[in-house]
Amino acid sequence: MSNAFLRWGNRWQRRLAYGLMAFFVTLSFGVFTPRPATAGLLDIILPTIQVFQITNMSDEQEVSLGKQVNQQLLSSSFRLHRDSSLTAYVDQIGQSLIPHSDRPDIPYVFQVVEDDSINAFATMGGYVYITTGLLAAADNEAEVAGVLGHEIGHIAEKHALDQMRDVAIAQGVAGAFGLSRNQMVGIAVDVALTLPNSRRDELVADEHGFVTMGEAGYDQTGMATLMQKLDSGNSPPAIFSTHPNPRDRVVRLQQMDNESAIPSATAGTDTTAYSSRVSSLR
Repeated sequence: MSNAFLRWGNRWQRRLAYGLMAFFVTLSFGVFTPRPATAGLLDIILPTIQVFQITNMSDEQEVSLGKQVNQQLLSSSFRLHRDSSLTAYVDQIGQSLIPHSDRPDIPYVFQVVEDDSINAFATMGGYVYITTGLLAAADNEAEVAGVLGHEIGHIAEKHALDQMRDVAIAQGVAGAFGLSRNQMVGIAVDVALTLPNSRRDELVADEHGFVTMGEAGYDQTGMATLMQKLDSGNSPPAIFSTHPNPRDRVVRLQQMDNESAIPSATAGTDTTAYSSRVSSLR
């Protein structure tokens, strides 16, 4: 049985478990909280159904939401890098990974954010962001492929939608009529900018990225070498405000590289060629 199939099965088991958990939590409040006599079972379970729908929206709905979130981020928080050739280069790397990912059937948009901090993240619907600071810090294309593969892993596992669901439940904003579009976008923007991924989500995304970049032909050592480089500085880069400390991840990636790396995956290690492609940043 393939790792991809196991990950798919585990993902849907988790979604079912979350839905059932939310249902029974809501039902318990309905049982033990005084309610008007006119309230029926539908009034009790409808908020749970609405929250559950966040992580079970169709691909088309998710892509549409991601597009709106992207527009909000670009109008209020980020400025895209103006060098179209650099953006095209990053997009070329990212698109080469998509056919080997666990979720190749949605459109992906790879964007370079003008920011000296070292960071990368993904939002729902296929939107991936990487800063000019991270591109300047990388030594070769394989390291960039590892970062993009990791973020693609978050999208494949719908981690941003899972976080949205958790925030909606915690804030109690999913009422009987569900979340409005503006509420959903607002929560999604907050998740993108401020909410760290869990340690478990990071490890899952690392696994996705490691497998994806290897199947695309990239040297899988790149994931660990970039992580080591980022962890070696005295001040932690911005990426660690939304990603957990990397030290245990480096050890795990090195173990994966030793045990399951694809021998024929050797692309992306030419430092001179990479330096030429990102020369405008150095």
